[in-house]
Amino acid sequence: MNRIDRMFSQLKKRKEAALIPFITTGDPDIATTEALILEMDRQGADLIELGLPFSDPIADGPTIQASSQRALRHNINAKDLLGLVKKVRKKTDIPLVLMGYYNPLLQYGLSAFAKDAATSGLDGTIVPDLPLEEAKDWMAAAKPQGLANILLVAPNTPADRVKKIARATQGFLYYVSITGITGARTELPTELSQGLNGIKQLTNKPVAVGFGISKPAQVSMLSAVTDGIIVGSAIIKLIEAHTIKQGNDLKAGPDLVKKVGEFIGELKKATKTGY
Repeated sequence: MNRIDRMFSQLKKRKEAALIPFITTGDPDIATTEALILEMDRQGADLIELGLPFSDPIADGPTIQASSQRALRHNINAKDLLGLVKKVRKKTDIPLVLMGYYNPLLQYGLSAFAKDAATSGLDGTIVPDLPLEEAKDWMAAAKPQGLANILLVAPNTPADRVKKIARATQGFLYYVSITGITGARTELPTELSQGLNGIKQLTNKPVAVGFGISKPAQVSMLSAVTDGIIVGSAIIKLIEAHTIKQGNDLKAGPDLVKKVGEFIGELKKATKTGY
């Protein structure tokens, strides 16, 4: 049983939803990303998505796009992300998943990336621009290395296709809460709970919901109807707010890691109140 499967199994016994924060690797610098991983782990995060900076992140809204641009100031790439994972693996066993686009993996070489990712201690990947029909080559490279390939479905995905994608996904099924791009929202769709209940009836695999979730109250509500809750843009906004510009460079403010950690603690507490 890999780290992701073990995590969901343990949380199910405790009747908790998983808290899955997203941060962009290298925003504002690689040392801060390392510190954030360790602090989020201490504050109760259950799995962390590490965004791979990319110049054309088509599924992401302005907040995460800006975080990619900040990270790209330091030319952060796939090797940097894997090097970071290898480093933090000496300090934490929290599941770590790469969230990124297909082009950097393809340029790296699929087999080479899968091997290096597994060696570094990465647990899986989420590649939002790689639909099931186009994912065969990557899945063939990832599976022998024990890497989970986590697939996405949306509110408008037909039931028969949800079943097909759910059979193929590993680790968990990523349910996109809206038909749109990432970004924190003050209100979630009223039909979200109904949609999640419908998805849960189509698969026995864990389902995690993302896109638009930004408040502990939203996490609390969703924890009653899903196995995991993904929060990204709200965390990225906190990072941005506590990043200091020095000339043409960026650095973490003195309270950045602390403020993000406190927010993660609030969100994790909310995953226990929906039952």
